[in-house]
Amino acid sequence: MRRIPILGLALAGLLVAQKPPFDAEALLKLGRISDPRISPDGQTVAYTVTSIDIEKNKRPARIYTVPVMGGVPRAITPAGSNAQRPRWSPDSRQIAYISDQGGSSQVWLANADGSNARAATTLSTEAEGVLFSPDGKNLLFVSEVYPDCPDDACNKRKLEADKNSPVKARVYTRLLYRHWDHWRGARVKHLLAAPAAGGVAKDLTPGARDVPPFSIGGGDDYAISPDGQEVCYATVSDDTPAVSTNTDLYVVPIDGSAPAKKITVNPGADQEPQYSRDGKYIGYRAQFRAGYESDRWRLLLLERATGRVVNLTEGLDRWVTGFTWSPDSSRLFFTSEDRGRQSIQFLPVTGGAARIAVSGESHLDDVQFTPDGKTMIYTEQNGSRPVEIFRASSGGGPATPLTRLNDSILDSRQLTAYEEFWVEGAEKANIHGFLVKPPQFDPQKKYPALILIHGGPQGLWSQQWTYRWNAQVFAAAGYVVAMPNVRGSTGYGQKFVDEINSDWGGRAFDDLMAATDYVARLPYVDPDRMGAAGGSYGGYMVNWILGHTHRFKALISHAGVFDLRSEAGETEELWFPIWEFGGMPWNNFDVYARWSPSHFVKEFRTPTLVIHGELDFRVPMGQGLQLFTALQVQKVPSKLLLFPDEGHWINKPQNSQLWYKTFLDWLDTWVKK
Repeated sequence: MRRIPILGLALAGLLVAQKPPFDAEALLKLGRISDPRISPDGQTVAYTVTSIDIEKNKRPARIYTVPVMGGVPRAITPAGSNAQRPRWSPDSRQIAYISDQGGSSQVWLANADGSNARAATTLSTEAEGVLFSPDGKNLLFVSEVYPDCPDDACNKRKLEADKNSPVKARVYTRLLYRHWDHWRGARVKHLLAAPAAGGVAKDLTPGARDVPPFSIGGGDDYAISPDGQEVCYATVSDDTPAVSTNTDLYVVPIDGSAPAKKITVNPGADQEPQYSRDGKYIGYRAQFRAGYESDRWRLLLLERATGRVVNLTEGLDRWVTGFTWSPDSSRLFFTSEDRGRQSIQFLPVTGGAARIAVSGESHLDDVQFTPDGKTMIYTEQNGSRPVEIFRASSGGGPATPLTRLNDSILDSRQLTAYEEFWVEGAEKANIHGFLVKPPQFDPQKKYPALILIHGGPQGLWSQQWTYRWNAQVFAAAGYVVAMPNVRGSTGYGQKFVDEINSDWGGRAFDDLMAATDYVARLPYVDPDRMGAAGGSYGGYMVNWILGHTHRFKALISHAGVFDLRSEAGETEELWFPIWEFGGMPWNNFDVYARWSPSHFVKEFRTPTLVIHGELDFRVPMGQGLQLFTALQVQKVPSKLLLFPDEGHWINKPQNSQLWYKTFLDWLDTWVKK
């Protein structure tokens, strides 16, 4: 064994110590990998990389390719524009994608090496979400059209008329009239199909419904059959989508020669259809309880010839978060969360127990296979490493990274691995969480602590990299960061999820205080210097904390619910308060009154930073304004940070810079002193 001189070890340690911490500046330098797609011949992976342009305040995206067996990634779309969602032609010679390089969002086609790029659509209503049909003949995509327009010429005339009209008033006669961060107009999303060789696009889903709908799932809500002849899609079946989570699956010929046919009748959500490669089945994810967006996601199988539906994962008390078919159609591979990780599992189409394919201290996703089924690609990330693409043998063995996009930045900074903790919460439930220590951690020192509260409330902190609420950035500022998964968190069984319904400030608050007690007892934490912060439901919990404990030195409430009654009347997805609180406020006044932070304003004492986006229609800005007004009237030290051009999340690069700076300045002012 070669001996390393003591001086060499000292120098190596010094080099590590000299690395700067991982701050918000480093965070915004990272490239963001998404949407990998393996070519049908199994030779190449195409994927999207989004970068951050601070100066231009934009997030341009490019498409890259990398050989499945390894090699140097290469960009196949130009810099500066937005190119994303690569989808291969069945012969692997072309890639369809969405790009704005022509001035509007359209479907583009290019050779596999990026050459001969040309716009495949020039629609006035633009295009998104492209798929290549398995027979290579058609392109399927989404466009937001006027439902009474028979062609693009009509759409163009109406767009021009709307643009040139001096009257900008909005008139509505039904819900859902706004969503997330935009007001709804007369246009709706439709699925269109156009010949890949060029030609007029055909509207496959005429009418007033959005196809695909705004998804409570996450993946595509449409797919093309293996023979290229049929399209399966999801849409909301009820007349008032604001109060319903009932999406059903429909099928329609890709040439539009016959009307769509409904193929599911579940009162909950049926979404994300995928045809088996042999064409016999449609797999999809489903929730059974109507109106509950956080019901357990199951994996279902519909036999096309008979219409028979099989629930493959009823025995699994975890959510199925995504899935794909094996090349031979004999198995389905799916991802599922468990205790802050996400693994890849599989089961046969005939049913039976699920088995683990890949797991670890990470979050795995985007699993796909080469045509022979021998090689699997997937993405992996954890709390200290962002998404990269990996290759592995389906027979087992170590994985090989295909991308190392951010190694140079990450290797030049100090990052800290997530640690786990468990505490006893309300009703003796086991509460799990993660802990992140500051760089160059010294166990002999006393550090200030930051308790982070996730949104949802049916969400979780996990081994995932995040660009919002990045724990590494907070730890780098000198805080011990704790992220407890309190009642309502996913990945711990559906009962644990359901126990926050109509109990927002109850068991979850007790769980949070138990986790706070645990952190306060750590020998390296100063219990007199602790802060708490959260967004959305996490912001609600911060507002609840204001009226129920004074143990924190400072609080930060981002997009937090303050008054439950007014929130129910302002928000857009009404199924959410209806489920969570057993009806609207006039139906269940006592529950709204019991859990509304606005009823405890006289107890507010803790210095609080309030952050809100003016385009936030999920938790509208009025909630933040009411909170700030209450704090000011109560003479509680407080600050209001408003973003006129942001919604529920802060996405623009320069806004993100300001968000992190204001966040840390507030903590440093009130917690570190």
